[in-house]
Amino acid sequence: MFRMVIHWLLTAIALMVVSRLIPGFFVDGLDSALIAAVVIGFLNATLGYLLKLITFPLAILTFGLFLLVINAAMILLASKFVDGFYVYGWEPAIWGAAVLSAIGLLIRFAMNED
Repeated sequence: MFRMVIHWLLTAIALMVVSRLIPGFFVDGLDSALIAAVVIGFLNATLGYLLKLITFPLAILTFGLFLLVINAAMILLASKFVDGFYVYGWEPAIWGAAVLSAIGLLIRFAMNED
């Protein structure tokens, strides 16, 4: 449970970092980032999983790059639901998805307790 809370907090901080790096990607504060992290996680676990399953052949053909498009779509969808979290268009969403994926990889690597 503690690891999940830490992962949630780090993901919210990652969203705030991305909002500083990517033009068109805005997070108003930590409270909006925390809610956005939950919504993005929920969307990725439900709708994102289904889309990744359906588009698996396309993901293979593009060497996994199409997964960034799906993640960007989940970020755009989350921005429609969360007040204080705004993504203006596909380009910031795709760049945001790429940076969030890289930061998420670092978070998972740092939290590995092997």
